Amino acid sequence: MTAKRKLLAAALGAALAPVALVAIPAGTASAHGYVNSPASRQAQCAQGVVECGAIKYEPQSVEGPKGLRECNGGVPQFAELNDNSKPWQAAEVGRTVDFTWTFTARHRTANYEYYVGGQKVADIDGGGQQPPATVTHQVNLPNSGRQTVLAIWNVADTANAFYACIDLQVS
Repeated sequence: MTAKRKLLAAALGAALAPVALVAIPAGTASAHGYVNSPASRQAQCAQGVVECGAIKYEPQSVEGPKGLRECNGGVPQFAELNDNSKPWQAAEVGRTVDFTWTFTARHRTANYEYYVGGQKVADIDGGGQQPPATVTHQVNLPNSGRQTVLAIWNVADTANAFYACIDLQVS
């Protein structure tokens, strides 16, 4: 191949690369899990209850390193999940609440943790097992009134966890 042809081929390839990237369908996000009942903040985004950014399309993807205590799991593009000024709807519940997780990729589970005001209120062993498509935990809450529960699914086979905040009005 002559130098002129190589230059033409390189130029053509550089010109077509952006077009190919736009024309090729994007793969689906590697999905995982979130609390869908009572509706977590990301579930409210996905349902269009609250206006949100990218989390609307992938509520199951709030994944970050284990040990965080943030609604967005430390993921900058999901920062709106930390915004308490948004009109999050609080589910009316009693002091005992059933939280249902929906999984779209079922990792082996170390445990599930539930926090209110930074205080752990429940720790449920996952036994290192792969969960079914949905899992429900019954959690007793210590106080009544408006509160936000941080639910964490600690995965056994990665260094990450999945995070969900659920706004409640506890009677």
